[in-house]
Amino acid sequence: MIRAGLALALCAAPAWAERPVSPAEFEQMVTGRTLHFDRYGAPFGSEQYFDDKRVIWAFEDGQCQRGIWFENAGGDICFVYDGDPTPQCWSFLEMPGGAFHARANGAEPADDLVTRETVDEDLDCPLPDLGV
Repeated sequence: MIRAGLALALCAAPAWAERPVSPAEFEQMVTGRTLHFDRYGAPFGSEQYFDDKRVIWAFEDGQCQRGIWFENAGGDICFVYDGDPTPQCWSFLEMPGGAFHARANGAEPADDLVTRETVDEDLDCPLPDLGV
């Protein structure tokens, strides 16, 4: 049992293989684009990034949330969405081979969001009804 665990640990990619993406790099990578994310190998959601750090997150079921992103004092990239003032903070990581992962603070690597595709297209998230 211990040997199996040791063998798995030795086969795992070393932590230094991940390169944290700085907030400035993140801004340059995402501004004006939409990223589509997978989790556990299945489509999870998409996020559109605007010039002024506004975002729209869309779950795969079509539910959309508007918000903003910012850098916190620890250098993490945090998001606040309408209806929930609690910041959700993430590390964005470039993986060996160029894959791009988002890891929520305190989460395990297995729970990462993995970028499936980056496009220059808008999400289909109409503005909420303005009561007109």
